[in-house]
Amino acid sequence: MSEQRQQDTGPAAARDDEAVLTFVERFAAQMVDAGMQRMPARIFSCLLASDSGVLTSAELGERLQVSPAAVSGAIRYLSQVGMVSREREPGSRRDRYRVHSDQWYEALTRRDSVLTRWEDVLREGVESLGRGSAAGRRLGETLAFTEFMQQELMGMMDRWRDHLEKLRTDEEAGPVASREGAQENDPAPRR
Repeated sequence: MSEQRQQDTGPAAARDDEAVLTFVERFAAQMVDAGMQRMPARIFSCLLASDSGVLTSAELGERLQVSPAAVSGAIRYLSQVGMVSREREPGSRRDRYRVHSDQWYEALTRRDSVLTRWEDVLREGVESLGRGSAAGRRLGETLAFTEFMQQELMGMMDRWRDHLEKLRTDEEAGPVASREGAQENDPAPRR
């Protein structure tokens, strides 16, 4: 079932479509400023803002007012970098594109393997250039930075998993438990 049909009866029906589109464009602009191509940023933002996290090419094109070719090229890029996955709509030949709830965790986890590959090459570079040379020292500092980042990233991801588990537990417990948990963590009582 497409998200459009789900929206007609669910809580999303009360949403202001213009406000959602404004968010999609603003978030996409932030990703473009960070270096992502414009159309993949818009497609990713649109998927992220959909309740299901799943849309067809036609739905994406309609929401963003872009051509099927633009959607296709953006999806190809987003799939290659692991930001969306492609799946077949049950009982149909149409593809659906999904952004996962743990998207940011997965993206950073993939960065961990990139850092490992960089470290290997940087070690070779330090040895090739000589530790005592200016270039060798510069590469050595870059290597130390990537090693530091990788260690910090691993610790941060562990803390994120714990934090996410607590968020989900609090969400399941309801708003009262969430407020009580927030008050426990608040050092100053509110008046």
